[in-house]
Amino acid sequence: MIVHIPNVLTKAEVAHCRSVMEPADWVDGNVTSGHQAKKAKKNLQLLEGVPAQRELADIVLQALNKNNLFFSAALPHTICPPLFNRYNAGMTFGTHVDNAVRRSAGGLRIRTDISATLFLSEPEEYEGGELTIEDTYGSHSVKLPAGDLIIYPSDSLHHVTPITEGSRSASFFWVQSLIRDLRQRRLLFDLDGAIIQLTRDMPDNPALVTLMGTYHNLLRLWTEV
Repeated sequence: MIVHIPNVLTKAEVAHCRSVMEPADWVDGNVTSGHQAKKAKKNLQLLEGVPAQRELADIVLQALNKNNLFFSAALPHTICPPLFNRYNAGMTFGTHVDNAVRRSAGGLRIRTDISATLFLSEPEEYEGGELTIEDTYGSHSVKLPAGDLIIYPSDSLHHVTPITEGSRSASFFWVQSLIRDLRQRRLLFDLDGAIIQLTRDMPDNPALVTLMGTYHNLLRLWTEV
């Protein structure tokens, strides 16, 4: 399930993040790579745990906590502290699958059910740099406005195409969901969306009570806490 979540950060928040990132110290992105990714990854990254990364991570987490679409799609149990990367001309990240378990600098360990990229550069600022995600329906090329988020299953093959001009900055992180099974998570997301639409169109429809009860009973049945 690939979900585009627009306007997670406001333009002002994006501008602030970029002002913090610009003078920060960038290191080889392989500082957080697993064995497989080291062979494919060529980018820069803010070192995890430094003041700039912690400040920016807090901004992103606060924004996620206010975003209803993110919660509906991800049903987060735990969010790994967001990290930040940059791709300059010639940089890329070849095809890979994210590690099944991530451990943050603070010792937090999560199962990676969902991967996320929050774009901090506008599409016109760089050439190339598309996030390409493969699923049973083919390849999906993603290049979103600054402040928009894409989430997708962490077991998906994905890559970032080479940057040919300009620079691309983003935040990236992983989510352990309350619902481990992707099929169950998709059903709950679709049901929640239908409830929201029915609430807007027919707020007095008595079926809403039944639908909401079904949603929460399925959530109760499937949740892992």
